[in-house]
Amino acid sequence: QVQPVASGGGPVQTGDSLRLSCTAPGRTFRFSALGWFQEAPGKDREVVAAITWNGENTKYADSVKGRFTISRDNAKNSVYLQMNSVIPSDTGLYYCARVPPDWATTGLGASPFEAESWGRGTPVTVSS
Repeated sequence: QVQPVASGGGPVQTGDSLRLSCTAPGRTFRFSALGWFQEAPGKDREVVAAITWNGENTKYADSVKGRFTISRDNAKNSVYLQMNSVIPSDTGLYYCARVPPDWATTGLGASPFEAESWGRGTPVTVSS
């Protein structure tokens, strides 16, 4: 099974912007809520943003609220994470995955084990 692939990461400086993309083959993302996760060095993977299947609802972790924006293009089977005003604690591997629908409406879940269809991550390194 071909995995979704995240891209767009790289080394940046504090205050810079990045746009991450994640594209899945076929119908992997269709009608699914999607999320972006950060795996910071030495820490567990945590969700930072989620979006409903139609893009109408989003939720963010407090650490990124006001700086990151999640969006999607269902015609392209893709989900995006616009990262603005990045800070060193944003450093880590970023992954996309399907998440339970209520993560994007009620509130982000705590366990990454509830997510499915993990893509290959893309690294983000923010220097001060």
